[in-house]
Amino acid sequence: MAHDHLIEMLDLDAEVLHEYHRNLIGWVGREAPDRPRVVDVGAGSGTGSLALARELPGSEIIAVDLSPEMLAHLRSRADAAGLGERIRTVEADLDQPWPDLGPTDVIWAAASMHHMADPGRALASAYGALRPGGLLVVAELDSFPHFLAGTPDEDVEERGHAEAAKRRHEAGLHMHENWGDRITQAGFEAVTERHFDIDLRPPLPAAATRYAEVSLVRMRHGLAERLSPSDLATLDKVVAGLGGRDDLSVRTERTVWLARR
Repeated sequence: MAHDHLIEMLDLDAEVLHEYHRNLIGWVGREAPDRPRVVDVGAGSGTGSLALARELPGSEIIAVDLSPEMLAHLRSRADAAGLGERIRTVEADLDQPWPDLGPTDVIWAAASMHHMADPGRALASAYGALRPGGLLVVAELDSFPHFLAGTPDEDVEERGHAEAAKRRHEAGLHMHENWGDRITQAGFEAVTERHFDIDLRPPLPAAATRYAEVSLVRMRHGLAERLSPSDLATLDKVVAGLGGRDDLSVRTERTVWLARR
C-alpha cells in the first residue's frame, strides 16, 4: 500500500502543480537541442518522463529507476498516453557505476539527487554520461507541500513537517545540499539557479484535496512513533474531514539548477 500511495502522490504532484512542471520543462526545452535524448534519473512514477515526452517534440526518453514496480507503472502510463514508443525504461541502481545509456543530450534529475548515497559520485556519473554541451537539470524540494497554512490545524502540520525533516536527516538523505556548488565541483559550467515559490489558494480542484489527503496520510504513518497521541488524533481528524473543507491551500518551494557539460 505504501508504494501505491507514493505513486499516487507523485502523480498528483504533477497534476496539481502542472503550471510549475510546464514552466520548468519549457525552460529545459528552450535550452536543449531539437529532438533531444533525455535520461530521467530516478524516474519514479514517470511524471517527468511523460511530461518531457509530451512537451519536447521528437524527444526520446530513457527512464532509469531502481524500482521495477515504479517502472511498470511508468510503462503502463506511457502506453496509455500513446507515448510508449518514445519512452524506454532501464532498471538500475544509480549509486553503482551507471550503465551505458547511449549519447545523452539532457539528464533530468527531479527530486532524485537527495536520495543518492553519494551525490558527488552521482553528479560525476551524470557528467560522464552527457555529450559535450549537454544539459543537466537538477530539481529539488526546499519544502514539502503544506496544505493547512492559515487554518486552525496549521500547528500540527508544522510539527509533522519538523519531525519528518528530522527523520530524513537521520536517514542520511541529502535534502539541503548546496547543489550549485556540488554541480560545479563535478565539472559542469554555466550553472543557473531558479527558485519557484508555489502558492495555490482556495478554491482548489478535487485533485488538490486528494493530494493533501495522500500526503497527510503518508506523514501520519511515517510519524506514528514520533508525534504525540493528541497530534496523531488531530491529524486523523483532519484527514477524515478534508473532503468538506474549503480552506486548503498548497504551498511548496522548489529550486532548479540548469548546467552544461
